[in-house]
Amino acid sequence: MSEQRERMLRGDLYRDNDIDLVESRKSCQRLLDRFNATLADDDAVRRDLLDELLGGVGEGSWIMPRFQCDYGTYIRIGSNSFLNYDAILMDCAPITIGDDVSIGPRAQLLTALHPMADHEARRQRWETAAPITIGNNVWMGGGVIVCPGVTIGDNTVIGAGSVVTKDVPAHVFAAGNPCRVVRPLP
Repeated sequence: MSEQRERMLRGDLYRDNDIDLVESRKSCQRLLDRFNATLADDDAVRRDLLDELLGGVGEGSWIMPRFQCDYGTYIRIGSNSFLNYDAILMDCAPITIGDDVSIGPRAQLLTALHPMADHEARRQRWETAAPITIGNNVWMGGGVIVCPGVTIGDNTVIGAGSVVTKDVPAHVFAAGNPCRVVRPLP
């Protein structure tokens, strides 16, 4: 494992143009090219590719193409979960999705962070990453964006088009930009 990958996984500043990281992303993209080119009836092929691509995918879970991610190996999905069309999971840090989760089309789970105050560091391709955790039985509407470091609690619903910038507790309906708790759920 390269020093830059170790830094990335620790949440420290790292350079994304590190040769080890670039090759891992290319390897991931080759698998995604195959996954996204599958035919409508190729469920078994898709599942085999997901098993090879992801760090873990539970029984009964599936992802619709077009699917994009950076590395794949840092994504874990529980059982009976579903990611709809055009999901983007930038897994520079671990992304954990629980059991019985439904994620609407064009959702984005983004773990990468770039230096805000240091424009020179951005120019030199330094970044950090923070993990995302989605609890069990979460429903996220279409177009939801989840920002780095966010945890969404069990049995929570996130309204379509929301931008989740902070943790959301369990058993609530939350929506908006930025996403806020609207009301509790039973």
